[in-house]
Amino acid sequence: MKNPLLGWSDVLFDERLTINTERLILRPFGPGDAGQVRAIIEDGAHTTTLPPGAPGHASGIAQWLSYGVHELWRSGQGIHLAMHARHGVVGSITVFKAQWGMGTAEVGYGVHPGYRRRGYATEALRGLVGRLLGEGPLRRIELRANADNLASIRVAEKAGFIREGLLRGAGFEDDGPHDLVVFGRLRGDERSVPRRRIESERLVLRPFARQDAFDVVDAVKGDPEIARWMPWAEGYTLERALEWCTRLAHANGPGYGGNFAIQPKDGERLAGAIGVQREDHERGDAELGYWIAPWARRRGYAVEATRLATAYLFDLGFHRVHLLVATGNRASQGVARKAGFIEEGIMRRALPVPGGWADAVLFGMLNGEISWQ
Repeated sequence: MKNPLLGWSDVLFDERLTINTERLILRPFGPGDAGQVRAIIEDGAHTTTLPPGAPGHASGIAQWLSYGVHELWRSGQGIHLAMHARHGVVGSITVFKAQWGMGTAEVGYGVHPGYRRRGYATEALRGLVGRLLGEGPLRRIELRANADNLASIRVAEKAGFIREGLLRGAGFEDDGPHDLVVFGRLRGDERSVPRRRIESERLVLRPFARQDAFDVVDAVKGDPEIARWMPWAEGYTLERALEWCTRLAHANGPGYGGNFAIQPKDGERLAGAIGVQREDHERGDAELGYWIAPWARRRGYAVEATRLATAYLFDLGFHRVHLLVATGNRASQGVARKAGFIEEGIMRRALPVPGGWADAVLFGMLNGEISWQ
């Protein structure tokens, strides 16, 4: 089918539009989603998971998937996309109210209740906004969230949106009017984030660059340890590595911990990566994650990088940093202990691994406990 409105809407909003992020594929809904849409409706989760206008009964699924969900795209004012993870459809994200002459649009999203608190909404928002502001005429993306919806507000902030104001009574739901917080992202906002660089005697933690993609894909492909513990490593390609190194790794908003390439100062290849997995600014708590390339192991790089990144987070104002390590990952547990983290307990089925979920050892460190010995 062909969009009858020619112009920029055709460039950005093709009916085959696909955006790959680290764990998600953002793509239009289609007839093949009928079974999953039915399951979402039967769960009673369609109003918070599927785009506005989705059917509330199974009898309307076929019509909606073949026509209704595409009406926004046909109008030239936006598009509905499914968030597709390895579990299937976990949510949806929508661009709407596109004003091509003004260069503005609005975004909204929803995640199935069973898949929340995994960062899917933030990841989808970063991926979509990166595409929208990187191509074509759009210069501003707006997002609105209920003032009492703290989870949605955190998603906007983690995706780099700037809080701009409050619209009193501008939203309305079953329980009455709600104040709305307005967030905005402008093209160029990401360039205002300082490029962070942390150094030790042997290492530099620095932003990822395009040339790192070749080392990243070499490290991930064919390495049994990374394949055993990292669910995102399955089917990893150079295209995904390039997207990570040039865009996704730089998508954090101002004040957030970020992602770092681990680079030995002696000029060797990329040694690995370390980054902030989750942040809770109200509690002052952050979680780190890392991986080391096969050619850089058993040199103490992971321990050194973990200490550097932890100290950096304490400097940002966090009072606690923690690590989650699968109970079977003895090497990574050794890194945590050598870096000075304290084992605090076991979290059941807390860590996604290829093929399911693993129990995880929780390691924690408080500001003031770090040791450089």
